[in-house]
Amino acid sequence: MAVSRVCWARAALWGSAGPPGPYVARRLQFVRSGLAWGTPRSSKLHLSPKADVKSLISYVVTKTKVINGKYHRFLGRHFPRFYVLYTIFMKGLQMLWADAKKARRIKTNMWKHNIKFHQLSYREMEHLRQFRRDVTKCLFLGILSIPPFANYLVFLLMYLFPRQLLIQHFWTPKQQIDFLDIYHALRKQSHPEILCYLEKVIPLISDSGLRWHMTELCTKMQRGTHPAIHDILALRECFSNHPLGMNQLHALQMKALSRAMLLTPYLPPVLLRYRLKTHTTVIHQLDKALAKLGIGQLTAQEVKSACYLRGLNSTHIAEERCRTWLGEWLQLSCILKAIQL
Repeated sequence: MAVSRVCWARAALWGSAGPPGPYVARRLQFVRSGLAWGTPRSSKLHLSPKADVKSLISYVVTKTKVINGKYHRFLGRHFPRFYVLYTIFMKGLQMLWADAKKARRIKTNMWKHNIKFHQLSYREMEHLRQFRRDVTKCLFLGILSIPPFANYLVFLLMYLFPRQLLIQHFWTPKQQIDFLDIYHALRKQSHPEILCYLEKVIPLISDSGLRWHMTELCTKMQRGTHPAIHDILALRECFSNHPLGMNQLHALQMKALSRAMLLTPYLPPVLLRYRLKTHTTVIHQLDKALAKLGIGQLTAQEVKSACYLRGLNSTHIAEERCRTWLGEWLQLSCILKAIQL
């Protein structure tokens, strides 16, 4: 029997005999599969462990992208409003992470080459300034999320109060315009109060020529006329010394200025004065770096952001007008700095 089985196997392999029985066919199939599995792979097809890991990672990444795409399409079809919020949130996280990496590179370069903040380029200075403000908001949210189960309440607050709790990366395009208009309206509310304080200090000015210039300046602003550069330069002594120097301002005056610069006014007078000095110093350093760079090198968005930081609501103003206004601002800033030096 054993000899007959061997003969049938040879006949099946050589093709010189008729088809074997079912039992022999199964045995032959098993033998062939065993030979196939037992055959060593050639060196050309062999993959190193490192290549195996790379192929596995590539496979996982590809599958993740496919699953992520299906998930996005599912949300877009069944939950369109939630999908819009989800997309904005994910893009905001990506932009915030990119800002953090760029800020880290700038700080590392400053540390390695012993560079001070005012020695950076305009874009680097502006990036660090804005990133610090964003991180402050994020830290506030992190503190609110510390208590147990408070993270659910934080998500609700973020949805209900996006302007107060979220940074611009997480705003929709419409919210960016609306919220900037709201912030500028808050700045405008402090302008009459500041103008009132200017009128009150007119009798305190000892020089008659300066009193006349201050009266003319207040009259122009009450009429809605934009003051010229020479009108402000004529009063530089009043704002550098008594009665309008930074060290001579009262608490109410500093609170009004803080609201005009979008700084919190709910601080002790010592901290208010320190924040005002720091903020104005940073703006002046930005002015110096921007004058060195040139307004023509800025993009349209950078021009509008620079104007908004300095008090102009640039969201509804043409780019060319914003560039003209920013040029006048830089001219005044550079002249004042030259006079101080």
